Amino acid sequence: MRRTRFFKHMPTSQSFHDNRYLRPLARFLHHHYLWQFNRRGVAGGLALGLFAGIISPVAQILLASILAMIGRVNLPVAAFATFATNPFTVPPLYYAAYRLGKWLIGSEPGTAEELDPETMEKIVGAGSLEGGISSWFANIIDWLQAAGPQLMLGLAIFSVVAAVLGYVLVHVIWQINSRLRWKRRVRRIQHQIENQES
Repeated sequence: MRRTRFFKHMPTSQSFHDNRYLRPLARFLHHHYLWQFNRRGVAGGLALGLFAGIISPVAQILLASILAMIGRVNLPVAAFATFATNPFTVPPLYYAAYRLGKWLIGSEPGTAEELDPETMEKIVGAGSLEGGISSWFANIIDWLQAAGPQLMLGLAIFSVVAAVLGYVLVHVIWQINSRLRWKRRVRRIQHQIENQES
């Protein structure tokens, strides 16, 4: 598949060789399948990137890169997909994951449900940064520690579902795009034939 304008700005294996800080890792990233933009590579990269971005609170790009190397899928897409989780999406995502986990396995005394309601509103609500970044971060840490297994179970389910949906979505879009290109090609050939006959 020909690269689009978006894909042209993706990093390449050569960019790792040219970067002095990333050069030590370049020997692990020279395989062509990590940089090919075909259906399997893009679909797998998106799936593993979404999985790593949701399941891991830290070092998401590193985890996505390792998974891409193991799965032999597109590394730039995997790394880029981790940005689906960011300061704007993490609070509602983690809260929804906790609620799902609590619904599945219940809660224990002292879990996140017993935290102060104002703290919960700061984490999930639109005004979560009113107390400043440090206050918001401290609230998140306290809540994550209290949420425990409920949160981890919810995140595990969300990460798997997101990976599957991302994988299927790429295949569907790729298939639709292929059919549209084929139809355009057939119409172009028919038009050329009609012009020759006339």
